[in-house]
Amino acid sequence: MENVDIFDGHNDSILFMSDYSADGRDFLDRSERAHLDLPRAREGRMIGGLFAVSAHPENEPKDDLTITDKGYEVRYADALSPEHARLQIDGQVSAVKALIERAQGQIRLTTSVDDIRAAIDVSALAIVLHMEGAEAIDPSLSYLDTLYDHGLRSLGLVWSRPNAFGYGVPFAYPRSPDTGPGLTDAGKRLVKRCNALGIMIDVSHLNERGFWDVAALSTAPLVATHACAHTVCPSTRNLTDRQLDAIRDTDGVIGMNLAVNDIRADANLDEDTPLEVVVRHIEYLVNRVGIDRVALGSDFDGAVMPREIKDASGLQRLIDAMRRAGFNETDLRKFALDNWLRVFGLTWKDR
Repeated sequence: MENVDIFDGHNDSILFMSDYSADGRDFLDRSERAHLDLPRAREGRMIGGLFAVSAHPENEPKDDLTITDKGYEVRYADALSPEHARLQIDGQVSAVKALIERAQGQIRLTTSVDDIRAAIDVSALAIVLHMEGAEAIDPSLSYLDTLYDHGLRSLGLVWSRPNAFGYGVPFAYPRSPDTGPGLTDAGKRLVKRCNALGIMIDVSHLNERGFWDVAALSTAPLVATHACAHTVCPSTRNLTDRQLDAIRDTDGVIGMNLAVNDIRADANLDEDTPLEVVVRHIEYLVNRVGIDRVALGSDFDGAVMPREIKDASGLQRLIDAMRRAGFNETDLRKFALDNWLRVFGLTWKDR
């Protein structure tokens, strides 16, 4: 069987690029560190993805993980100041542009489905700019327009912390994603502005009440770029059956997260999670929402991957495991690429 072109719905690799971080990796050179660079993307036939910019505190908190009798809890992350966040986002956007210039045609910033297809045609990696957590955006939303002009086409309203627009879920297992209030008034304005611009809204990391606020307000398909099924693994990060049904009913997409602790029923942080376990989780999602609404959202460089995949170079091993489980070639192309292109086409607008 031939390899399948793969578009990945989420990675955090920008944070670890040498163009952004002094101790980062050169994305143009193959590395054994973490999960993603251009050579490994090519080895795994990853032809593009949503590349996240995101803000973080100056000093990451320590000892924030508590192991309970049944699972785990992570202390809810503190809010960030917009000024601190904006400095980081500006730096990451600049880093992406510097990388693309250095790549001399091997990487393209893409803002339309036609752009992505054109990049595929010349074997260039298609980067779609995504922002994970809207801390950097001011209440007037003017910075959102600035980011749109820089190429932003996908926005996660929150990471797993509160901000001016809504409330992320604290990481915990087993627990419901119904962990707090819904969107603020500013968050509701942000949803409407994203719809007007044609920026895809990502409900990953958003608590359940915030999810339902987006569902009530948004005129676009509901999308989770990197999430799994709460029925299989009852982590706060995962989506309940009712949420999955809402995504299905808007003709949206769930990007299947490869984080082992969100895939496994026991939420163990175990690299030796078999591909059969990953595929069974994909099958659950497909049986719930249909093959047209499940895609890949790996969370490369942001989570622990199954050892059999390891990094972007191993993505075809996941495709092969899906084949062995009975997915046909049309199903595989939908999961790997076509479902993302379809939902982008339904969401993005010419300006």
